Amino acid sequence: MLTRRRLLATLGLTAAAAATACSSPPATAAAGHLVQMQIVDRASGELLREHRHRGIAHVAGQPGARYAVRLSNRTGARVLVVLSVDGVNAVSGQTAAASQTGYVLAPWQTADITGWRKSDAEAAAFYFTALPDSYAARTDRPQNVGVVGVAVFRERVPVPPPVPFEQAAPAASADRRTAQSAPDTASRAEGTTAGAAAAPASPAPAAPAAAAREGQRQRDAERLGTGHGEREYAPINRTAFERASSQPAEVVQIRYDSHANLVAAGVIEPRHWTPQPFPGYVPDPR
Repeated sequence: MLTRRRLLATLGLTAAAAATACSSPPATAAAGHLVQMQIVDRASGELLREHRHRGIAHVAGQPGARYAVRLSNRTGARVLVVLSVDGVNAVSGQTAAASQTGYVLAPWQTADITGWRKSDAEAAAFYFTALPDSYAARTDRPQNVGVVGVAVFRERVPVPPPVPFEQAAPAASADRRTAQSAPDTASRAEGTTAGAAAAPASPAPAAPAAAAREGQRQRDAERLGTGHGEREYAPINRTAFERASSQPAEVVQIRYDSHANLVAAGVIEPRHWTPQPFPGYVPDPR
């Protein structure tokens, strides 16, 4: 039998998020059958364009630009969304795991999560920044910088009281007994890897090793992460939520980096400029 436990989760969310709640299903489909996740540029209010590469969505961020994670519940029931940014739980600050606390979305609700949760009233703004300045790196957890993900849980529906034995169908009774006796075998392992231990590497010349380390530092400095910005008003309420299962019903992710890095990685096709004979009006000289 699935363990029945109560989870104290944060609900819904900023005043701006509450304003975006809708009473009808979203009109467009996106990654995620239960919850649609998008990245919003907060300066322009526009969604960052997604580039699909090997089945994964990528977006190009601009260093210094603040962003929000837009979550849309595409179902007619409440869902719990555990939000991970750079491998860090955006509510608790823990190294992210699906079993942790998150945001509860009402049926068909859309909410913009604008930052790291600091209290019931404030959040520290998300913004794109160099990897060494990211919140994950500054808390000694840079391994998963460059990805935003959500683990989505359905809510457990209360079981109706049993009907008298003479009114219950035999097949239905058997099905109930099977479901009730099924053990919860879910397990969670954090930070483990499968496979044999790696063989010890042979010593390498000092100069090439130093050059490799310097090259890696340079690449890390050019990668984007998410910074811990200024605090802003972002009130929430608290609510109880009982998960229908110990494992998420769905996991959705969006990876991000600078435009130049995504081009270099082959995620975005490079732009080829073609000279135009009539490009527009006369600009001022520099």
